[in-house]
Amino acid sequence: MDVVESLEVAIAAVEEARSVPLSASCVLNRGEMLQILDKVKISFPSDLAKAIAVLRDKDQILESAREQADAIIAQAREEVARLVEQTSIVTTARKEAQKIMAEVTAESNASRDEIDEYIDTRLATLEVVLNKTLDVISKGRDQLGGFETKHALSQLKK
Repeated sequence: MDVVESLEVAIAAVEEARSVPLSASCVLNRGEMLQILDKVKISFPSDLAKAIAVLRDKDQILESAREQADAIIAQAREEVARLVEQTSIVTTARKEAQKIMAEVTAESNASRDEIDEYIDTRLATLEVVLNKTLDVISKGRDQLGGFETKHALSQLKK
């Protein structure tokens, strides 16, 4: 039990003691009170030495605490700066990725349009060639077989 606790026990004993009628005095158990006061007497030098050491080291303890607090604050500021930088890097990267994707999509659509136009041109040319071939075949058959065959082929076209 330390000094403060022993003193609190002594105070409680005095407060709870029976009072002497018609006086401010009270009846206490001498043995209990002496035992409590002996504990205070024994603990007092040790607790006093600790208190003096704390008072002596107070400035050093406070300075150490301030240095630790400053270090923690500096570290937190660095972390915030790093996170902000990461956020701006990520934002810039996302914008760049969107720009690249838009360019690629535009190029892809342009290529697709060019390919579609090329294929349509080739198919139109093929259609013209096939129509001319059909005309040649039709004329050749007309010369071989007469008019009725031509009439039959013309109905196949429809």
